[in-house]
Amino acid sequence: MSLKERFYSVLVVSASEKMNIAFSDFLSEFRCQPVRVVTSVSAGKRAWSERAYDFVIINSPLPDDPGVRFAIDIGGSAGVVVLLLVRAELHEEIQDRVSEHGVFTLAKPVSRPVLSVALGWMGTARERLRKLENKTLSVEEKMEEIRLVNRAKWLLISELKMEEPQAHRYIEKQAMDRCISKKIIAEEIIRTYS
Repeated sequence: MSLKERFYSVLVVSASEKMNIAFSDFLSEFRCQPVRVVTSVSAGKRAWSERAYDFVIINSPLPDDPGVRFAIDIGGSAGVVVLLLVRAELHEEIQDRVSEHGVFTLAKPVSRPVLSVALGWMGTARERLRKLENKTLSVEEKMEEIRLVNRAKWLLISELKMEEPQAHRYIEKQAMDRCISKKIIAEEIIRTYS
């Protein structure tokens, strides 16, 4: 699926009513759906605890907190891309603090074309995170299969007095003969002998 076909969920944390209206209009053009707007860090934390978002955009400062710590905390979560908008005079200092946590920053005021480019980068970063999440899942699934097959081999060794290579070949042959995965064969052996 290309980036132009993807939709991204967005949490906007901003106390500026004017900016919130502009964000809502702009984000709808950018395939961002749903867009939830909250006006404080505490409301942002509640929204984040209720649902994970693809993008979190924080317009700093906020009435209850500057939002920098919130950006760092959210940036450490899996699968989210964070954009922190800060006053121009603070941009360099804050960027140094948050960049190591994967948080993007922009100096305010932000023009529409610059925000457009930033959202493009955020989409690219989110897709990269999505691929890494999928790889992690496949590695975890493979490790689970290896654990099950090893457990099944040890059951065959202890219950049927097979040698380890013989138990391994047995599981592989059963999987090939029946056209099913070794994991399914291992689960059947475990159910039978446990």
